[in-house]
Amino acid sequence: MSTLARRRLLLASAAAVSAPAWLSPALAQSKNLRPTPRQTEGPFYPVTLPADTDADLLKNGNAVYSKGQPTWVDGTVTDLAGVPVAGAVVEIWQCDGQGHYHHPGDGDRADPAFQGFGKVTVGRDGRYRFRTLKPVPYTGRTPHIHVKVKLDRAELLTTQLYVAGDPGNERDGIWRRMSDADRAAVTVSFAPGSDGLRATFPIVVQA
Repeated sequence: MSTLARRRLLLASAAAVSAPAWLSPALAQSKNLRPTPRQTEGPFYPVTLPADTDADLLKNGNAVYSKGQPTWVDGTVTDLAGVPVAGAVVEIWQCDGQGHYHHPGDGDRADPAFQGFGKVTVGRDGRYRFRTLKPVPYTGRTPHIHVKVKLDRAELLTTQLYVAGDPGNERDGIWRRMSDADRAAVTVSFAPGSDGLRATFPIVVQA
């Protein structure tokens, strides 16, 4: 058995023993969840990671980004049985409010106040949370946020998160090529909240 497999077995056993009340029924039912569909990484994953890579993309160092619609993106990372993948790293990256990425391929036109990339390591409950902005369209693409999940040296998932009801979805070649079930898994509502919009995106990986 590989080191990664042994680690997942130990974590699953620990979760079964000490899982919080909200999770216990899911474990008892031995869920067989559908994995979050994979999507293309796209051309704008950072060539080098920024100095600031925390979960708040609206603050880059001491610079504060005040354009666009502030949004909380949160969720859980679980395996196919519904067990949290403790220690998984969730990364997101996206363009700024003017449609530009922090990437040489985009001409380095992105607003320096927008961090553009962030990552968090989930705990035993599998939860993650980012503060960012509601994604905007750019030439040829509907609004989206790129998402990647890693565990140790393994890359478990690369996908994209879309805005439910956005008129650009139906014109987007990547979104349209997905099945209805896949679209439903990666297209979520951005609902008003007390401190900005909120989008909840549950991530299911084969780990």
